[in-house]
Amino acid sequence: MKIAIIGAGNLGISIAHGILSTNGATSMVLTKRNLADLKEFESYDNVLITSDNKEAVSKADVLIFAVQPGHFAKILSEVKDLLTERHVVISTITGFSIARMEEIIGSKYYIIRAMPNTAISVRKSMTCICSNEKGKERIDLTKTIFNRMGHSLQIPEEQMQAATVICASGIAFWMRLIRATTQGAIQLGFDAKEAQELAMHTCNGAASLLIESESHPESEIDKVTTPKGCTISGLNEMEHQGLSSSLIRGIVASFDKINEIKKD
Repeated sequence: MKIAIIGAGNLGISIAHGILSTNGATSMVLTKRNLADLKEFESYDNVLITSDNKEAVSKADVLIFAVQPGHFAKILSEVKDLLTERHVVISTITGFSIARMEEIIGSKYYIIRAMPNTAISVRKSMTCICSNEKGKERIDLTKTIFNRMGHSLQIPEEQMQAATVICASGIAFWMRLIRATTQGAIQLGFDAKEAQELAMHTCNGAASLLIESESHPESEIDKVTTPKGCTISGLNEMEHQGLSSSLIRGIVASFDKINEIKKD
């Protein structure tokens, strides 16, 4: 697979690392204005570094755009005449609809939107994917690319705003929960480093348990709650203080805000 990542900033570099570390590309082109930021890739025989987006398009079959939203339309317009029937156009730009892309390059191309989160840097991203009608033929290819960096899920485009809240903003929500658990552990006598280690790995274990067992959270909760025990006492106090309600309200507030931004 010949892949170009157009706009190799933090996200683009993370995607490049994920693909290269799993031998997911026969060749790769990375573009950026300041090539000094891409020096780490000079040691790869199959990676070309350039500031020329047109060169990148001409040397790749899969085009992953990770540029700033304000630059995307211009860049698409600049390269559209170089697109061929073999090209797969994958956008990671938040809020830039498939319809807008089709207005610029037409609907005859494989057009896909992919919304990863920052955990892509450690190959643990939850990436949501949608496409135009033509792009449905390349959904499996796109999932193969992003599954090298975590897990992917195909969803309708109208759910991409919600997915941004759950998966991208969701990273921050989970970080705050881990931070709160860390603070609780410190209050119980652990030093800060130990407290964070306990919180992080317990969180990781909980998620892994659900993923691997395909169980429901309440089923796993039932396994660690005993009558009159400490776990149920803690859970009930958290619910009395509004844990679930606060989290749900926060998710809805983020969703309302992202829709407000979209209208602006």
